[in-house]
Amino acid sequence: MNYATPQIEEIFMNFELSCDKAIEYMKNEFNLMRAGRANPKLVENIKVDYYGAATPINQMGNISIPEPRCLVITLWDKSALKDVEKAILAANIGVTPQNDGTVIRLTFPVLTEERRRDLVKQVKKLAEDTKVVLRNARREAMDGLKKDKNAKAVSEDLIADYESEIDKSLSKLIDTVDKLSKEKEIDVMSV
Repeated sequence: MNYATPQIEEIFMNFELSCDKAIEYMKNEFNLMRAGRANPKLVENIKVDYYGAATPINQMGNISIPEPRCLVITLWDKSALKDVEKAILAANIGVTPQNDGTVIRLTFPVLTEERRRDLVKQVKKLAEDTKVVLRNARREAMDGLKKDKNAKAVSEDLIADYESEIDKSLSKLIDTVDKLSKEKEIDVMSV
């Protein structure tokens, strides 16, 4: 869409950037939630003190899923097994690593019904928090448009068009958040 002034274009760019960040954050948090299945994202960014540098596990070896509830970390440098094991314990992801001298295994227990319900509550809360961030981005964009309207920089008709475009965009984004949270709830509740 063509915008009447660079300020309005900047308002739309900031709105889209804020919304994209909020949804991306929500997706990353959903990936970190344990749904009774092994997920490499749970451990790949855990930092290990490796020769004095904080190194993510995914840069130290391979993370594989041989079974649905088991993660296997195969390090390229076997001497770092103890350090990786300590880092996983310190990260407190709810699973105790098993080091057999060649690989580290993480076996995820089956979630109880109560734990699944708690996870669904967390999913819903995260979705609501994301919607709040989206609405705040909308409010900031609307405030910027009102300033331009009061400064008579742009016609009122154009401002009304821009406001309705922001509202349409927000409604699509909220639908996306609802869809993603529903998918995650189904994922968490499936045994």
